[in-house]
Amino acid sequence: MSGFFERHKATLEKALDAARTRDYWSPYPEVASGKIYGETAKDDGAGAFKSRLGQAFDIAGHPSDGGTVGKEQSPYGLELGITYPKASPALLLQAAEDAARGWSRASIEARVGVCLEFLDRLNKHSFEMANAVSHTTGQAFMMAFQAGGPHAQDRGLEAVTYAYAEMARTPGSAIWTKPQGKHDPLVLEKRFRVIPRGVALVIGCATFPTWNSYPGLFASLATGNTVIVKPHPGSILPLALTVQIGREVLSEAGFDPNVLLLAADEPGSEITKDLVSDPSVRIIDFTGSNAFGDWVRENAGRNTQVYTEEAGVNSIVVASTDNFRGMCSNIAFSLSLYSGQMCTAPQNIYVPDGGIETDEGHKSFDEVADGIRISVDKLLGDPDRAAGVCGAIASDATLDRIVSAADLGPVLRPSSAIENMNDARTATPLILKLREGDSDAHHREHFGPISFVIAVSDADEGIERAASLAAKKGAITASIYATDDTILNHAADAFADAGVSLSCNLTGGVFVNQSAAFSDYHVTGANPAGNAALTDAAFVANRFRIAATRRHMAA
Repeated sequence: MSGFFERHKATLEKALDAARTRDYWSPYPEVASGKIYGETAKDDGAGAFKSRLGQAFDIAGHPSDGGTVGKEQSPYGLELGITYPKASPALLLQAAEDAARGWSRASIEARVGVCLEFLDRLNKHSFEMANAVSHTTGQAFMMAFQAGGPHAQDRGLEAVTYAYAEMARTPGSAIWTKPQGKHDPLVLEKRFRVIPRGVALVIGCATFPTWNSYPGLFASLATGNTVIVKPHPGSILPLALTVQIGREVLSEAGFDPNVLLLAADEPGSEITKDLVSDPSVRIIDFTGSNAFGDWVRENAGRNTQVYTEEAGVNSIVVASTDNFRGMCSNIAFSLSLYSGQMCTAPQNIYVPDGGIETDEGHKSFDEVADGIRISVDKLLGDPDRAAGVCGAIASDATLDRIVSAADLGPVLRPSSAIENMNDARTATPLILKLREGDSDAHHREHFGPISFVIAVSDADEGIERAASLAAKKGAITASIYATDDTILNHAADAFADAGVSLSCNLTGGVFVNQSAAFSDYHVTGANPAGNAALTDAAFVANRFRIAATRRHMAA
């Protein structure tokens, strides 16, 4: 049972070291290179994806009530026509519970070994996964490859690593000896066993189905829980492929493949609420809106542990800069990447009404706003580059939101469709200008490529406004540009108090949207944007308990 563990032990040891040092490390190359993944890997992945179009997605031995579900639509206009096994919540829950005994009683090494092999095989399917992610979420291909493949696998491995560290913290056995003075000591043999909480439910999102789902999925699997994966109806394929691969590994290792199950559904006949409210579900990982996050918490079983990543209002404060062009370019890319459909994308940009000092001299508020607008225009001026950066819009609701947001204030930069992508649903960033106090439109999240440049009295007000909004409404990222250490330190304190991680003076190849596994904590769990961090000890430790057996031994 531990053969997979020995095969991947070196990777686990490096992951444990990376989690301690917080330096850059990844075993899964993010470069979509034929030299790394194989000369035919890209074509093979595209071919595997195309072979699934218009077909029933077969998952060997998966429970089904008969019939299929699936109405995914590609944001790029490609006809998918893929259907998936239909299974009722009752059938899935019974199958998960039946599979639990063998999995929960396996050794830590056996379960972790399965997870490591699972991740290794997912990596080998990264090109097929890239196509699946791109055509269900609208991510451009390269982003879909990186975020949907290697970066998601990094996050899964990170969860396995923390789970292993926490489970291994307690020894499997111990000899307990208590002196009794002149009498023989009391001696007990104690054995300690990891006890999983039970059935885990992973609720996927429409925009990052693998990146956001893998941490909870692998944390629960490694700690001995069976897992039901509930994809968003608009993005089933990436997680169906994930479940298919995982079940193959489980079977090869001698476990019941129903340790891992797919709960596919379609608009109008969703099964998420039935799964959430069933008391046999003991762990829930949810990514999505605050409104449904509240519903999940209110309706989950009383003994169910819920981990969430929800919405927030991410901000940038501009106080001063020694690289005005670099700052504007960096912000422009952050606003444009995947058309602002990232939970880490900035929305509010606070700029002093009197302007800022830069390496190009004093810049007025309007000049700073125009600098950002011009940088967005330059970045997206070439249609091919715009397509590669922005990708497509995941849903019609986001397009409608962009249209309605144009009425919220003076438009600095109108949104428009991307040329040469006529079959795709596209929109470039909409940027508005506001004055703090004149409007509260920016006090809530506007998901999609919608942002506000907001005039404030000075940098301190910008910091206080942004941090206060994060504490009340939630935020996953924050950023500041300042040449004064006093302002930087003030911002670090204010955003830490609001439970938000802060990026300072990003002008190069690192963007506020990005979160690196083994180094960055994605979400802090310390504000309304989520109650858990990806990934720390707290994210895994409450997915299991320790049960002990004590026996007397002769002194």
